[in-house]
Amino acid sequence: MKGKNQVITRRDFIRTGSCVVMGGLMGVPSLSRGAARGTDKSRVVLIRDERVVEGYGSLKHSNLVEMLDQSVTTLLEAGDATSAWRQLVNPADVVGIKSNVWRPLPTPSFLEESISKRLMEAGVRAQNIAVDDRGVMQNPVFKQSTALVNVRPMRTHHWSGLGTLIKNYIMFVAQPWMYHGKACERLGAIWQKPNVKGKTRLNILVMLTPLFHGIGPHHFSRSYLWPYGGLIVSTDPVAADAIGARIIQAKRFKYFGKDRPVSPAPRHIEAADTKFGLGNSHPERIELIKLGWKKDILI
Repeated sequence: MKGKNQVITRRDFIRTGSCVVMGGLMGVPSLSRGAARGTDKSRVVLIRDERVVEGYGSLKHSNLVEMLDQSVTTLLEAGDATSAWRQLVNPADVVGIKSNVWRPLPTPSFLEESISKRLMEAGVRAQNIAVDDRGVMQNPVFKQSTALVNVRPMRTHHWSGLGTLIKNYIMFVAQPWMYHGKACERLGAIWQKPNVKGKTRLNILVMLTPLFHGIGPHHFSRSYLWPYGGLIVSTDPVAADAIGARIIQAKRFKYFGKDRPVSPAPRHIEAADTKFGLGNSHPERIELIKLGWKKDILI
């Protein structure tokens, strides 16, 4: 086991090819735990398809739909996609799909459309579904929402280390910059606000072409994308982010050929667990189910 403030090394990720470590999250200083949490593990599905990415920005839509359906049905142990989504929502729900519109790497529009379609097949009325990012505070559907679906691409981020599912809700506050301190460690507090608390039914971390390195607040280079071809799906955003973070760090080790932790360390992931009680960040409390393409899975 690593010491509380010891950075995870390359050997931790190579060991048995699992990237599973027993210490804190990839160089994030372990935060003191508060009251004891429950012992239930969080279920996370990682699904990959080597054919879903057809060059930069080009996706094979039929494969993406199949990935979405298979991951959700597996996560919820349902017989089919419609049955799975009916476990998540009911016809009376008003559902906001919290997307991400960062221009170089947005949530794929076809994925947004597929989620909307599955919600309607589960009985939610079309007028009670909206997709939004920066306008969620003014969007009438989001203002009346009873349920949220959280979907965004994983990428490195100048202020928080990683752009994650947890960070995706920063648009639900009027002054997002107030949460930038200490590498955005307080992002979990947003999830406790009345317009968000208890509403999130599903989290989808898009790992189709994740961005594993960046320099500065607006830097983007296609050379730091790679066709991972994955989705990470869970009802626990912390667990999904923790798995995605380990994959990003493993890719950085492989690409740079040396220990090069994400900077700043994405403290907000473990803080969402230990300080805000939003989910599980440590691998021993995550049940990871791997589906599909296994080559270079990195975890």
